[in-house]
Amino acid sequence: MSSPVPRTRRTLRAGLALLTGLVLLTGCGLGKADANGTDGASGAGGSGGKKLALDAPLPTKVPEGTTLTIGDPATQKALELSGQIDKLPFKVKWANLSGGPQTTEAFRAGALDLGSVADIPPIHATWTGLHVRIVAAKFRVDPINHPIYQLGIAPGVKVRSLTDLRGKKIAYSPGQAQGALVLRVLQKAGLKKSDVTLVELPSTGDVYPNALAGKQVDVAPIGGVAIKRYLGKYAKDGGTTISHGLRDDPGHLYTQVATLEDPAKAAAIRAYVEYWARAQIWMDKHPQQWIDGYYVKDQGLSEEDGRWLVEKSGHPDIPADWTAAIARQQQTIDLLARETDKPKLTAADLFDQRFAPVAADAIKSEAP
Repeated sequence: MSSPVPRTRRTLRAGLALLTGLVLLTGCGLGKADANGTDGASGAGGSGGKKLALDAPLPTKVPEGTTLTIGDPATQKALELSGQIDKLPFKVKWANLSGGPQTTEAFRAGALDLGSVADIPPIHATWTGLHVRIVAAKFRVDPINHPIYQLGIAPGVKVRSLTDLRGKKIAYSPGQAQGALVLRVLQKAGLKKSDVTLVELPSTGDVYPNALAGKQVDVAPIGGVAIKRYLGKYAKDGGTTISHGLRDDPGHLYTQVATLEDPAKAAAIRAYVEYWARAQIWMDKHPQQWIDGYYVKDQGLSEEDGRWLVEKSGHPDIPADWTAAIARQQQTIDLLARETDKPKLTAADLFDQRFAPVAADAIKSEAP
């Protein structure tokens, strides 16, 4: 239930403006990022002492004065609404940004400690030279019947099954979850990239629904309330959606290795993962408060849209064992590496498994 809807243009502009401001602050003394983007936010408000080994036990005591810069707007709002935000045992600078492109650039600028993304950004960030680790993982119960995305079909285009994608123009966003989903869909349909035309477009805001409506593309993965609005606006003209039948539900928190090597920041991130997990359960158990406080008042959606999103999202699944998640991530990496000519990565290297039980333990008495 906690998966945020596609950002409005207003929110995107605000997030990008904040990122610009953070970058400017970096240039004014917040700290420059090195070649791996591992200073800046990672060095501010931390211990500044001996590095914590990546295989050392996570510290549980957060030193006084520790600060994290976090880009996780949905959880921020959930913590506010649930009255938990003032209980965090460290100082927080909230960054109004999330998702791969924004978090990657903020990491590179040394302006972010922790970001909220899907499964592809940590892979893409690694391929661009950043050293990152996933520290929290959530999924959806019954994910095939509660997908984040559906394949939007342009008015007048006949696509009733995945095999009908042959010869079609498909919106494609490299480095983002939607782009990887398109490649996975083609694989499931037994098609190659050469069997379709991939049209590179950013998957932000209303770009994909507008591209479908304008016949710029025949097919595009659309998610959240964009699905409902697209059908409401264009179904009368023949616009449709079809299910892709794949899991598309990963949601992660990730950070840079240098941040985890700071004992104070590692302890703070451990604490945040606990609060993050409780926030996911709070959203699930308080749907009306979540609809009113987040979807309506914060995101500017109607109550009807918020209720639709809650219903379609189902319930969160926060596992203590990441074995299956890592295996799925490896399959995605292998596909992306082959189809985009990138070097192979070992999925397990992207997950800091010291954090695997942290979120699950925090919600043992709360999970449904």
